[in-house]
Amino acid sequence: MTHSKPADELSFEQLKELVLTALEDFKAIDIQSIDVSDQNPLTELFVIASGNSTRHVKSMAENLVMRAKAAGCPPLGVEGQRQADWVLVDLNDVIVHLMLPQARAFYNLEKLWQVSSEQRSSVSQQA
Repeated sequence: MTHSKPADELSFEQLKELVLTALEDFKAIDIQSIDVSDQNPLTELFVIASGNSTRHVKSMAENLVMRAKAAGCPPLGVEGQRQADWVLVDLNDVIVHLMLPQARAFYNLEKLWQVSSEQRSSVSQQA
């Protein structure tokens, strides 16, 4: 991304590792990382994971926010904590989607971004 970062802010790789470690530590289910850097001007990576209850999803989000703040990278925003069937944590270069399995199956973000990527590839090959 083209964002300028203070010297003490985490690199993209450090932020990615922080996110994945935090989710693994809180027993997130089916953690997926999707590189969206060529498809989305706002972020580099989507991380999608499931929790087995709203309480689990909420606690994963709270833990992630706490760890990101402690590392000097507070989220730009957190959405959905009240209902906690889908919580989005915006860490600028990494956007984390924490979802209940039924919400994840319904919205199917992995397939959405995969199809989007494939369509862009076919269009660029035709040009």
